Amino acid sequence: MFNFLFNNKGDKVMARAKLSKTEKVRNLFSTGKNVTWKSLRSTFDLRSPAAMVGKLRNEGMMIYENRGSKGVSYRVGTPSKAIIAAGITAVFGKQVGYSA
Repeated sequence: MFNFLFNNKGDKVMARAKLSKTEKVRNLFSTGKNVTWKSLRSTFDLRSPAAMVGKLRNEGMMIYENRGSKGVSYRVGTPSKAIIAAGITAVFGKQVGYSA
């Protein structure tokens, strides 16, 4: 009846899988709220929050950095058309118009 509590060997499985720091930060950014440098440093015990942000950017997240009098904050957004065009130009070179 309660087979979902047991694995193939009959041992109980009651715990959730532990999330890595990267997954936790990715989940925080997915909420859409601004995240401060200090909160990343203290909440997730990161030595370098900027390195974590760089890692997530390399994975494809579009993270914007806002610098203000209160410090640095980050947020996730959608890339503008100019950024997409610059990326396409960097990868494929100068684009040529197509005519039928």
